[in-house]
Amino acid sequence: MSWSDLAMNGRILIVDDAMENIQILHHALRDEHDVLFALNGEKALQIAHNQLPDLILLDAVMPGMDGYEVCAALRASSAVRDIPVIFVTALTHPEDETRALEAGAVDFISKPFNSAVVRARVRTQLTIKRQADAMRELTLTDVLTGVANRRSFNEAMDNEWRRCARAEQPLAAIMIDIDHFKNYNDAYGHQAGDHCLQQVASAMKRCAGRPPDLLARYGGEEFIILLPAVGLDGAEVVAKRLLEEVRSLNLPHCASSVSDQVTVSLGVAAIQPSDDNDPEALIRAADALLYRAKETGRNRYCIGNGS
Repeated sequence: MSWSDLAMNGRILIVDDAMENIQILHHALRDEHDVLFALNGEKALQIAHNQLPDLILLDAVMPGMDGYEVCAALRASSAVRDIPVIFVTALTHPEDETRALEAGAVDFISKPFNSAVVRARVRTQLTIKRQADAMRELTLTDVLTGVANRRSFNEAMDNEWRRCARAEQPLAAIMIDIDHFKNYNDAYGHQAGDHCLQQVASAMKRCAGRPPDLLARYGGEEFIILLPAVGLDGAEVVAKRLLEEVRSLNLPHCASSVSDQVTVSLGVAAIQPSDDNDPEALIRAADALLYRAKETGRNRYCIGNGS
């Protein structure tokens, strides 16, 4: 089985201070899964944030940061809190299992463990996680356009704001409005309007190609793109591409005062996240710049720093 096939079957992080236990678990799981390992809690948290495993097998008793502390740290982070944790430990008292479950674990396996049992429980938890992920995806996706919805954007904004603040990196946002879209609906009908939204969204999605970039439907005919670790210069490059991608659709718009084709107006803003400002400052700046673009002729972008 190739590495990509193993990754598709689930990435497992094994956390144990005893290498022999890691080797046994690795041997039991390696034929079906992509397996990572950590010998202590601190390293486990680092790998969890960087690699985002689908499941963690966690020893309870470790020097330094024990399994319960690791589980608590995972649950406290929005980036990794949904990763299921199975405790694998020599502790056998009912109160130990209760403590593990109360800490956020989804299952508890006692040592010495049976490899077949481990594989079966891993498969069960991965199946449950895939089902939960699929349901979550539905709640975070705009049904009409297939891009992220407002809720998804708000979550991403909160996460990227904190991450960029820690890394001292800029964060940019582009607010987008389809020009005279109400007139389009009046002229062509709402079914054509829905098709227009879908085509414009698909075109804009091609402009947000990096893994951390996010295009979301912000409401009605308004969209927003979040660009982590991007300053004004990089955001301007994306804005120019957005204008060209939408123009290249060549969608007729007989009811527009701007062009005989569908166009968009953009507000482009960037900010350095810190304790002295907040995500709303970036949104306000992008929205004000979008308003300026619409007031000065539409089918263009206006750009500036967040306050």
